Amino acid sequence: MSAVNDAFAPEGETRAGLWSDKARLRRVLMLGGVSVFLALAAVFYLSGGRYVTADDTYVHANKLMVSTDVSGLVQTVNVKEGQTVKAGDILFTLDAKPFEIALENAQAALVSAAQDAESTRALYRADLAQAAAQQAQVNVNRQTFSRYQALQAQNAIAAMQVDTARAALLSAQASLASLRQNAATQLAKLNGNPELPAEQTPAYLKAKAQVDEAQRQLDHATVRAPFAGTVGEVDSLQPGTLVISALSAFSTTSAVGIVGNETWIASDLKETDLTHVHPGQPVDITVDTYPGCHWSGHVQSVSAASDTAFSALPAQNASGNWVKVVQRIPVRIAIGEAQSEACARPLRAGMSAVVSIDTGHRRWWRLIHGS
Repeated sequence: MSAVNDAFAPEGETRAGLWSDKARLRRVLMLGGVSVFLALAAVFYLSGGRYVTADDTYVHANKLMVSTDVSGLVQTVNVKEGQTVKAGDILFTLDAKPFEIALENAQAALVSAAQDAESTRALYRADLAQAAAQQAQVNVNRQTFSRYQALQAQNAIAAMQVDTARAALLSAQASLASLRQNAATQLAKLNGNPELPAEQTPAYLKAKAQVDEAQRQLDHATVRAPFAGTVGEVDSLQPGTLVISALSAFSTTSAVGIVGNETWIASDLKETDLTHVHPGQPVDITVDTYPGCHWSGHVQSVSAASDTAFSALPAQNASGNWVKVVQRIPVRIAIGEAQSEACARPLRAGMSAVVSIDTGHRRWWRLIHGS
């Protein structure tokens, strides 16, 4: 019966019903779509926040231009470009002859200082003996002068004899003072101790320091690797090159570059990303050079200050036009083993890397437990 009624219903009423059904369906779909979107967004948010990812990171290693603090001509270069060396391996040597001559001169001066110490001790003892003898002479001359004065008072002798006795006494006293002064000078050279061993006298210690310095310079004529690594910038240093110690830090022609074997990742993370980052957390590392390869690692340290805090001219935010800028905090990540044997390839300083730090933080857990 309803079908018959619909068949005889006005055309406008039929169309209105259809439009009403479509509008209702559209509203249902829109509400359903919004609900699904909100549900997915909630799931994404609650499941997120665990990983901190950074792609502006690079592989770092110890790098050093190895030179020496003595000047001389390069005699031999013992390494080649890209050669792997161990700590203590010889990189290059300077002509050792000038340093050997300087060492021999210093050693001769050391022997002379020891002999001078013994000679000084002998002179001191001789001056003491002469001073003792001279003291006896002064005593005799003083008695003679006193006796002559008494005789002159009795007009028993001439005044000239008294004057002669006075002059003899004064001369003996002057000689005694000179001998005592000489003894004091020799004693000072023995540092005030006449029994002081020669090896402890100031002159000997000074000569010994000169020997040590000459030996140090001779040792530094052989330049060794301070740590294990790979050498570079070797071609700029050739036999016959003059190495000037004062210029070594500013000239690559006076040094050999070495890059250490130990590598790490340095990343400047935003301070807002460091809320749940702590040392020891696992890190997944990928390097642009080896697509598809992963390395395990862990957060080794988080810097105590931002990059700007260590700059020569740190930012001053006291002005009224201050604009807040998110700071960057350096994070050091230790690199572990590759996750597959096929990816066990060398990582070189300067390679671009992407790191993902697993903080273990879960928003849904915090929402449920309130912590």
